[in-house]
Amino acid sequence: MRVIAVWSIKGGVGKTTAAVNLAALAAREGARALLWDLDPQGGASFLLRVSPRRKASPRRLARRSVELRRMVRATDVPNLDLLPSDLTYRTLELELNARKSPSRRLAVKLTPLDGHYDWVVLDCAPSVTLVSEAVLHAADDLLVPVIPSALSLRTLEQTRRFIAQTRSKAVRVLPFLSMVDRRRRLHREGCERFAGGAEGFLRTIVPMSSIVERAAEARLPLFAVAPSSRATRAFASLWQEVREQSASPTD
Repeated sequence: MRVIAVWSIKGGVGKTTAAVNLAALAAREGARALLWDLDPQGGASFLLRVSPRRKASPRRLARRSVELRRMVRATDVPNLDLLPSDLTYRTLELELNARKSPSRRLAVKLTPLDGHYDWVVLDCAPSVTLVSEAVLHAADDLLVPVIPSALSLRTLEQTRRFIAQTRSKAVRVLPFLSMVDRRRRLHREGCERFAGGAEGFLRTIVPMSSIVERAAEARLPLFAVAPSSRATRAFASLWQEVREQSASPTD
C-alpha cells in the first residue's frame, strides 16, 4: 500500500482537484484506491457525492481502537472508496493532541488498511498544523501543486523547511506545476524553468481549464466529463509520473 498526500500550505492551487482525479485514475486502472478527505471544507467529499456519517466524528477517528474501515464509504467510481470529511474535522487537531504520539496517529490508523488497498490518497487542508505533521509521518510521497508565481513557490520552500523540522523518516516531495495559464509571461517562464528540472519538479504541467469547473459542477472525475481534454490528459500524465516515482527507490 502506497500513501500519497496532496498538500500545499497555500490554498487555491488545485490540491483537491488533483487528489480526486489521481485517486479516480488509480481506481480506473483496477487498483484498490482510498481517498481520505482531511480538509474540513470537504471538497473531495462533495466532488464524489459522499457525506460523512455521525459515527465518523474526529473523536472516533483519533481513537486507536476504532478501525478506519468501519468509516469508509463507497463512491460512484468503481474501486474507489472515500473517508469523507465535513466542518467537524476542524477539531481533529485537538483530538490528536489529546492522545499519545499524536504526530504518528494517522500512520497508526492507516496501517491495518495495508492489504485492503493499493493506493491511499490524502487530501489535506492548506494549513500548517499538527494534522499536517501527522500527514507527513503517514505519507510515502508528498505531492505539492505549485502555481508558477512567487507566493506559491515560496510556500514550496516553506513546506520543505517544515518537513525538515518535523520528519524522522524521509518523505519524497514531488512538486508539480498546477493551474498554469500560458498566456501569462511569468507562467511560461516558470514552465521553462521548473517542469521536469529544477527543484525536483515533475514533468507534467496541469493547465488552467474551464473543464475542471465543469467536472466540479457535475461532481465527476475529469475523465468522465471530458476524456480528451488537455486537463484530463495532463492528470493522466501526472498519475503516470507519480506511479513511476513511487516504484523507484527514495533518494
